Amino acid sequence: MTNRIENAFKNKPIFMPYFPLGYPDLDTSIDVIEALAKNGADLIEVGLSFSDPLADGPVIQHATQIALERGITVKKSLEAVKELRQRGVDIPLVLMGYYNPMLAYGLQNFVRDAAEAGADGFIVPDLPMEESEEFENALGKLGGRVDGDGFRYATNATQPPPSYRDHPLIQMLAPTTPPERMEKIARNAQGFIYLVSVTGITGVRKSLAEGLGELIARVREHTSVPVCVGFGISVPEQAKEVGKMADGVIVGTACVRMIGGSENPVEAARELTRRFREALR
Repeated sequence: MTNRIENAFKNKPIFMPYFPLGYPDLDTSIDVIEALAKNGADLIEVGLSFSDPLADGPVIQHATQIALERGITVKKSLEAVKELRQRGVDIPLVLMGYYNPMLAYGLQNFVRDAAEAGADGFIVPDLPMEESEEFENALGKLGGRVDGDGFRYATNATQPPPSYRDHPLIQMLAPTTPPERMEKIARNAQGFIYLVSVTGITGVRKSLAEGLGELIARVREHTSVPVCVGFGISVPEQAKEVGKMADGVIVGTACVRMIGGSENPVEAARELTRRFREALR
């Protein structure tokens, strides 16, 4: 299997927008993600809506609440990913969502169905590394490399099985992460590291966090995987500055606000991608 995430980082820095499935409705969200993918996005964080998105600010909370009210489910979201692959979307699609809906779906079934639909990885903001063994075991079973007590890459194994490399559980780091924990997470990271640039929830901010370059450098001391920065990047000029330091730029709130608030969301997605792509190149 071609590792789409690794391929995406051959030309850095990459542009990584986030958009939730089901907002403003399911069909439009599929069209939007297709437009993002085919107009310059290098990797897309595909949002799975949840009623208690603790890491998200008001813009994304509002969008995911509308998606839930209009009937989005995990099953429909995975079907949408499959539809995107059928439409020819070939860039990495990483599912970003919270742990409870995945557990309710059935963790092993979720991982299997997501992989079969065409998802390339997972970001679970409320699943810390110390509690991720069950998720990692599910990924290990996906690759057929589990025996006995299961797959424990984070603590026991020196190399993850193919399924974990091809469908990684992306780890998040923040400015407040203690040095010892940062080192451990970075050392075991697969795919890329999601580096939260500020303390707090998602949302638009007027300026970049002080010391961001130093924070990126500290993370890179412990890992060879790409380091991508998110939270608070709202305009192409900010993305350009972050792109000088990081391997990837994640744009969530600004993407949801600009596209979801437009009378023509698909055209807004094309224009947003063009502007951020030009800034990063």
